[in-house]
Amino acid sequence: MPNSKSRSRHKHKVGQEAGRRELVSRSLQSAQHCLEDQDFGTAYAHYLLVLNLAPELKSDVKETFQFTLFKWAEELDSLARIQDLFDCYEHALELFPNDEVICNSMGEHLFRMGFRDEAAAYFHKAVKLNPDFLEAKENFYRVANWVVERWHFIMLNDFNRNLLYHKAIQKAVNSGCSSVLDIGTGTGILSMFAKKAGASSVYACELSKTMYNLACEVLAANRLDGEIKLLHMKSFDIEIPKHIPERVSLVVTETVDSGLFGEGIVESLIHAWEHLLLPPKANDGKLDEEYGKVIPAGATVWGMAVECEEIRRHHRVSVKEIAGVCLPETLAFHSPTFASVNSVETLEPYTTEKLSRIPGGYKALTEHFQVLTVNFNNLQELKSYAVSKPSEINIPIIKGGILDAIVVWFTLQLDEEHILSTSPSEDTCWEQAVYPVQGLPDYSVQIGDSVKMELSCQDCYLRIQKISLVTSEYGMDFEKNFKEKNSEAELCSALASLQTASTMECVQQECRLESTEIALLNNLPYHKCFKTAIGKVLSSLSSHEQMHTMDVDGLSDEQNLEKNHRQNSVIEPLYVLDVSEGFSILPVIAGKFGPVKAYSSIEKDHHQIALSLISEANRFPKETLEFWLGHLQDENMVLQRPKSDKLWSIIILDVIETSGLIQQDVMEKAAISRCLLHSGGKIFPQYVKMYGMLVESKSLILETEVQGTDPTLGFNIAPFINQFKVPVRVFLDLSTLLYVPLSKSVELLRVDLMNPYLNSSSREVKVEVCESGQVTGIPFWYHVHLDEDNVLDTSSKSSHWKQAAVVLDKPIQVQAGDELVLNVHYYKSNISITVKQ
Repeated sequence: MPNSKSRSRHKHKVGQEAGRRELVSRSLQSAQHCLEDQDFGTAYAHYLLVLNLAPELKSDVKETFQFTLFKWAEELDSLARIQDLFDCYEHALELFPNDEVICNSMGEHLFRMGFRDEAAAYFHKAVKLNPDFLEAKENFYRVANWVVERWHFIMLNDFNRNLLYHKAIQKAVNSGCSSVLDIGTGTGILSMFAKKAGASSVYACELSKTMYNLACEVLAANRLDGEIKLLHMKSFDIEIPKHIPERVSLVVTETVDSGLFGEGIVESLIHAWEHLLLPPKANDGKLDEEYGKVIPAGATVWGMAVECEEIRRHHRVSVKEIAGVCLPETLAFHSPTFASVNSVETLEPYTTEKLSRIPGGYKALTEHFQVLTVNFNNLQELKSYAVSKPSEINIPIIKGGILDAIVVWFTLQLDEEHILSTSPSEDTCWEQAVYPVQGLPDYSVQIGDSVKMELSCQDCYLRIQKISLVTSEYGMDFEKNFKEKNSEAELCSALASLQTASTMECVQQECRLESTEIALLNNLPYHKCFKTAIGKVLSSLSSHEQMHTMDVDGLSDEQNLEKNHRQNSVIEPLYVLDVSEGFSILPVIAGKFGPVKAYSSIEKDHHQIALSLISEANRFPKETLEFWLGHLQDENMVLQRPKSDKLWSIIILDVIETSGLIQQDVMEKAAISRCLLHSGGKIFPQYVKMYGMLVESKSLILETEVQGTDPTLGFNIAPFINQFKVPVRVFLDLSTLLYVPLSKSVELLRVDLMNPYLNSSSREVKVEVCESGQVTGIPFWYHVHLDEDNVLDTSSKSSHWKQAAVVLDKPIQVQAGDELVLNVHYYKSNISITVKQ
């Protein structure tokens, strides 16, 4: 009998195995049929069943499973079934936890949906699994700039800043502050200072998931993970005793930006004093009880009016005519920092600049003046900032010039002894806050004038607004709020223009542009170059008869084309499409070469209104300019035929980002564009050449990675934050970068949009060293060839583009006469450069 039961169990197992194999086989066949029918959801379900029943088949079906997952995920994404999409990826990662391709794809979906911290984790894992996975590396580099901002590296390398904070914290702990809360801990360095100083209890909070995980690694590496309690939350959400057992005696924080208040330090300290800190020290001088205090103890904000051409060209359109196109006086361009009287938008009222390195420098027009002081250890004073009314100050001009901005910096009073300054004259990691002056009829100042401004602290920001000039004549003060009229007739004319509401609306038409878009409008060589190149192509595409008529007139091609436009000749128009990024007047420039139908791809309503006003001011027929996205249901179809029987004469693409990198997907756009061109039509630019040189630059290194343990006073932070370093530093300005050139400039790469067969994904470039030193980086820039004769240099003084640089992992010692070989690799618009000696 026992043998009979054993045989029975064996038969049952054999039957189960046969059934499993049959089910797996049928499911594989069904999955294949579903793929043929493009039923990716059902196919994915079948593959899940197969892999759960037969894990041994993972390697056999891996690639097909990935393809099915990605196709089904695209479908779910288009249907906005986000939760189902992520569930699919979670199931896939349970089956293939170490698959770098699936991790990378999951990260891409998360990044597109705005989950940057989570995306960074998946990209990071993909790169760890396969360090040679280029797509994952580029994705990680892109998101790393978001989740670990570059100022972390610069700040951690600032030895003086770290030392001052360390001394102030040590002094506070030695005086009796035994429990410490670090608000916005970042890497945890201030918490570690407190623990090293002898604090019995140290707590730290950090909202960013990426920075929280990084701080956990740092604390563990420094054997303080059991000594410091790290909370992944905002300080506003900390509750006693749920998260920390009792009120602390010291809060340390550096939640300050270049404008002091922009990271919400006032609001977070009000909450801390009310809910997390012990009461402040009593006035009776008793020292036998613990009391609460804050580091920094207070701050003084300083300001100065300056003239600076670089700030001006990014925030004020200073030209009235661009390549023959007149800008109407009824149209006012402003940068995002401008706040009109009727504006209800809560925008960041300032930008930031490192004034000591700003191109062209700056000139002080006033003495530096005190804007305000704040005591972070006084709760009532902190509360008063949120409700205080704006105050007005007048500052005398000490030097004549052009008023371009009010520049602001501050001194942090860490305690009675230790002061940290962010002044432009200090060697510090900090930038300064810049309040560009906009909206004045006259920006010129002279000695004896004064600058009037309104100060307030609202919406977490220090606001300097309603800036105006007061000029003194005959002992009387006059505010320059309106243009001075030269005659009574002009004054009467100005008053007459205010009679109708429509005129008022016209006068007040504003268009808000990004600062890079304003710099582009001010870039006259750019537009002149495009005008010439556009004219050449349109001229060559005109009929032989028309060209013969023009020659008889004895006028140039350009003049005859403009003449033809004015005569409103009934000739079949040429089609021009501008799909460059942001606000562009190139379609209007093309419209001067009539008969032309110029299409713009700008989509913001106020940008379209502004471009239409410019077109009308130049007396173009209404049909000359159209907005192409208005003809499309899908923005992804922006590159398509203007009509079923017509092709484009010119397609204008943006190839270079203002950051100094090549635009993503530019070659894919060029491939589509080439199929849509009229015979003899052109893509602008036709090709781009990338140039670079070898340099020695300490600045590049300090802004890219933390240098060992010396700047962080012995704490081991560098290996962990340096995981988030990126090999390319963007938004550089070579005119102010501190560097020593070790070679001449050489051509590194050519990207041809009209003739892609000339492109190569990788090449070797030999570079001769002309100066001994250490190669730390390779700055690069571009020559943008609209055609053979019209070339734009992205490193020129007038350029709205910045430059970029590859930063080497390790410096290379070289001698004059040496030769280095650069391996330049171009993949999906991403560039990598490695050095062979």
